[in-house]
Amino acid sequence: MAHKTFISYKYSEAQKLRDSIINALGDDATYYKGETSDSPDLTDTTTDNIKRHLTDMMYDTSVTIVIISPNMKQSKWIDWEIEYSLKSITRNDRTSHPNGIVGVIMKYNGGYDWFKYSVINDDGCRAISYKTNLTYNIINKNRFNQNPMKYSCNACKTVNSLTGSYIAFVEQDDFLSNPDKYIENAFDKSENDAAGYNLVKTR
Repeated sequence: MAHKTFISYKYSEAQKLRDSIINALGDDATYYKGETSDSPDLTDTTTDNIKRHLTDMMYDTSVTIVIISPNMKQSKWIDWEIEYSLKSITRNDRTSHPNGIVGVIMKYNGGYDWFKYSVINDDGCRAISYKTNLTYNIINKNRFNQNPMKYSCNACKTVNSLTGSYIAFVEQDDFLSNPDKYIENAFDKSENDAAGYNLVKTR
C-alpha cells in the first residue's frame, strides 16, 4: 500500500540521493509530497515562510524518510522536520498522527564506514553500532525505544534492526532496492500513535 512521504535531507550533499529515492518509488512517487528539482528556491525567504511552506508539504504525509549524511547536522531544518513529523498537529478540525520515520544511510566514499561499524560484545556476539555524534538527539532518543523491548538475542541484548527502534537505519543500497519494505515498516510502527514505542517528540 502506498503512503504519502516526505524526504528530510541536507540539500548540498544529499540532493542526488533524494532524486534516486523518488525514482525508486516508481508509480508511488505520485504520493511524494516533498521538494523536487522543480520546487521554488526559498533560500532567501524568511524563516516563517520556509516553515509555512514545509508544514504545508508535511502535514498530510504519513512517513518521513530522513537521509543520514555526513554533514546533516549542519542543516537548519532536518531536526525541526523530524520534530514536526513526530507531533500530532491539528489543522482544519483534523489532527494528524506521528509519522513513521526511516533513516536512510547515504553511501559515502563507496561505503558506510563513515557512520557504522561492528563491535564484538563480551559474550562473543557481533553487533552493529553507529556514530551517533553525527546525528541529532531527536534521532538518537528514538533509537532502541521499543516498549516492551523484544530482543533478538537475550544474551547480548541485541534487537531487530527494523523493529527495535522507532527510527530504523537502512543502508542506501538496501532502501533503493526495496523502498516499499522500509516505508511500510515505518508506517506500521506509527499505527495507533506509535503505541509500541517510547517516543521522544522534541529536539
